[in-house]
Amino acid sequence: MPSSQTPAAVHSPSQPRTGVQIAIMAIAAFVIVTTEFLIIGLLPALARDLAISVTLAGQLVTLFAFTVMLFGPILTARLAHIDRRKLFTFIVLVFAASNALAAVSVNIWVMAIARFIPALLLPVFWGTASETAGQLAGPAHAGKAIANVYMGISAALVFGIPLGTLAADAVGWRGSFWILAALCLLIAGLMLTCMPTLPSAPQRTTADKQTQILKDPRFIGHIALSILTFTAMFTAYTYLADTLESLAGIAPRHVGWWLMGFGAVGMLGNHIGGRLVDRSPLGSSVLFLTLLAAGMLAATPLASQHTGLIVALVVWGIAYTALFPICQVRVMRAGAKAQALAASLNISAANAGIGLGAIVGGLGIEHYGLQSLGMISAGIAATAIGLALLLMRRS
Repeated sequence: MPSSQTPAAVHSPSQPRTGVQIAIMAIAAFVIVTTEFLIIGLLPALARDLAISVTLAGQLVTLFAFTVMLFGPILTARLAHIDRRKLFTFIVLVFAASNALAAVSVNIWVMAIARFIPALLLPVFWGTASETAGQLAGPAHAGKAIANVYMGISAALVFGIPLGTLAADAVGWRGSFWILAALCLLIAGLMLTCMPTLPSAPQRTTADKQTQILKDPRFIGHIALSILTFTAMFTAYTYLADTLESLAGIAPRHVGWWLMGFGAVGMLGNHIGGRLVDRSPLGSSVLFLTLLAAGMLAATPLASQHTGLIVALVVWGIAYTALFPICQVRVMRAGAKAQALAASLNISAANAGIGLGAIVGGLGIEHYGLQSLGMISAGIAATAIGLALLLMRRS
């Protein structure tokens, strides 16, 4: 049976093709995750073109995130038995078709379909890509291979939005989706020609034992903390491009560069957060949630003073990016007896927060105006800090 093969038997790490295959996986991860977050930087232009409000356009973020949250664990389990080369090629082709559909969307409903379909398959890729990278590289090099794949995911989270926004400045928001569609087709071709046949993951017989973590109130508290954290992050971040245009007076053609700076600063946060989380996952959560609240709260009143705005965005960007690895490590440690399940549940929790953030931010804009998002986001972050402190007391 294929599943009886060891990872080392699949592909020897000494073979030169292995590095190319890992690179293909990392690029695929970048394009797939960029598809989820690209739209955040395109909301103002997309809303103008489709003649809808930015608030309504923002619910496309909610749709994608909630679809990932609801269907991810189920579909990942159902599709895990398929040969990974075929599975990944299929996923990338679906993303190509969905991005092409987004590019030709004439109304919000067509765009919603173009967002819903890839959202079904994103968690399948995200949940199995690292395991596949380990198979490709072999046990001795699995850690480095997995890190390389996650570099593609991290790059998408940090740079995917600004790169898409810059592309939109040159070729329009529809052109950004066409570029993603073309990249997906290229990656699908590379996967078919360069990737070996890979067995599915071995069947796990400890499912009942893994689900025991769901009976642990402390673990549930950590999942709730991730939901609150990502809700705070995305209540303001979903509408950052609109904030820069409408409140800071940044020209649309320059917004992409501002978002690029936000992402570049964020790489520092990723590094700092990764180092501090090993010392204290909850302590680092409190620290960066505090910085996040301060940055988001200061950005709105300082929007018209670009020097002050830059300082606020630096603080915000460092905290925003640091919280991604911090949340993942924190939840996996809390669910140490079932880390794979814990990691999957944290992805669902993150997407729940992303979706809720878009909803809360949209409601805030509708009722109190765009300038209210900093205060609303900071309030949610303060609630998350309170929960983190409570978990620290009970640890």
